[in-house]
Amino acid sequence: MKSIGHLAVFLGLAAALTLSIEVGAQSGNVEQTLLQLERDWEQANAKNDLAALDRILAPEFVNTDSDGRLATRAEVMARRKSGVVKFAAFTQDDYKVHLFGDTAIVTGRSTSKGIRDGKDYSGQERFTDVFVRRDGRWQAVSTHASRVAKP
Repeated sequence: MKSIGHLAVFLGLAAALTLSIEVGAQSGNVEQTLLQLERDWEQANAKNDLAALDRILAPEFVNTDSDGRLATRAEVMARRKSGVVKFAAFTQDDYKVHLFGDTAIVTGRSTSKGIRDGKDYSGQERFTDVFVRRDGRWQAVSTHASRVAKP
């Protein structure tokens, strides 16, 4: 009887370990997918690639810029298309990914050189991006940026 009990405990632990490894691998894959999406977004900003932005930004996307202004997806795309916002350089780093089922939050730092509304728009910002997964595809639904104070 003890052998059957030990076997049941062993099988239970093995199943739990297998599930933990599978969940960890899935989380790692999701994290890598989100980081690649962030890098794609970074490149789309750097190259002013509207087609890539169109794929990345969800229909209900809202941008809160470092001046506290809100912009819908349509407004963001129109401003990029018109050249009101244009980057000469745009990079991101210091990513942190937080998963909540089909919602994810990615934080990080961006460094940019560009123009916005005819003025220099260069410097560093901290950002928080919110993504949702629908039909197996991740899209950005929100971003919020805060300027990093110059030393």
